Amino acid sequence: MKGHFGNYGGQFVPETLMYPLEELEAAYRTAQADPAFQGRLDYLFHYYSGRPTPLYHAERLTEAWGGGKIYLKREDLNHTGAHKINNCLGQGLLAERMGKKRIIAETGAGQHGVATATVCALLGLDCDVYMGEEDIRRQELNVFRMQLLGACVVPVSSGSKTLKDAINEAMRDWVTNVRTTYYMLGSVLGPHPYPAMVRDFQAVIGREARAQIIEAEGRLPDVLIACVGGGSNAMGLFHTFVPDTTIRMIGVEAGGRGPQLGDHAARFSGGAPGVLHGTFSYILQDEDGQVVPTHSVSAGLDYPAVGPEHASMHDTGRVEYTSINDDEALAAFHELSHLEGIIPALESAHAVAEAKKLKVGTEQIVIVNLSGRGDKDVTEVARLMKLKL
Repeated sequence: MKGHFGNYGGQFVPETLMYPLEELEAAYRTAQADPAFQGRLDYLFHYYSGRPTPLYHAERLTEAWGGGKIYLKREDLNHTGAHKINNCLGQGLLAERMGKKRIIAETGAGQHGVATATVCALLGLDCDVYMGEEDIRRQELNVFRMQLLGACVVPVSSGSKTLKDAINEAMRDWVTNVRTTYYMLGSVLGPHPYPAMVRDFQAVIGREARAQIIEAEGRLPDVLIACVGGGSNAMGLFHTFVPDTTIRMIGVEAGGRGPQLGDHAARFSGGAPGVLHGTFSYILQDEDGQVVPTHSVSAGLDYPAVGPEHASMHDTGRVEYTSINDDEALAAFHELSHLEGIIPALESAHAVAEAKKLKVGTEQIVIVNLSGRGDKDVTEVARLMKLKL
């Protein structure tokens, strides 16, 4: 079926959005086949964003943990500090191609919002970013960065005041202003064609990592690890390696404070299939099918659903999904900072923590996707440390 990954995906949206989704899919398919579009995107990846990002052998981390040989895919070194810019550059060029002058976006940790605002400044487009009030509190630096770049940050006070609620408001805006507005969705979520389109723009991560590890080690890795909120950085790393069935791929969700509903954002251990934000996937919901609040120390993983392609990968067993709790992520945040001089985003720290727990031999090669840098999280981590004193 069109727009499906196994049983998941689809287009569960109001009739008002069917035409713009069809328009978007047609524009994307045309752009995919246009060498000029891809050439401009590659140019911006290289000269504007700074790709290719390095694949770094973390020697001190490897030595300290005594397990597999750990490499970090340094998406934190992208312009704006995370993998989000990959997707925003692609969608920004697509919006420009479609003649859309106004961009709306949602953001949780603020990195997608910053990347969207950056691309809108680059291309001369108007930009409104919806952000939950709780995330605005946690990510004050990124809020200022968005405003500095010319975006209007729209606070969302409904629900849990986090990413889910920001997406709700962005979709309401899109329904109302669909003729003039392009919705720059930030992850492999939402109705078709967003999950596949965002994955395709992020797949540059895996393509580079594949070539880089062969150059460094003369062979493919044994394990790939990435954190999973909506799932774009993970799918960006995994996609190229899916046919290589000997490679383990591990997606790491937010274990939060514990296993009770409302205390975490681990959809595969605590959720069930359902519909949210235009797609059918795994969702954290109660017995009545109502979406429940989520919690994570990382704003970017604090979301009750997961991308539909991840849902399919889970059911087929191609990707293993685990969870890391807040304390483990915070410990990894500090450990990577101390041992390698690299401050990771709290989201990425979940993947780093999973790499530490991994039981593999010293001859095994592990690639961890370091999806973002931790500048945005330093204030929140300092606040949490004071609370523990």
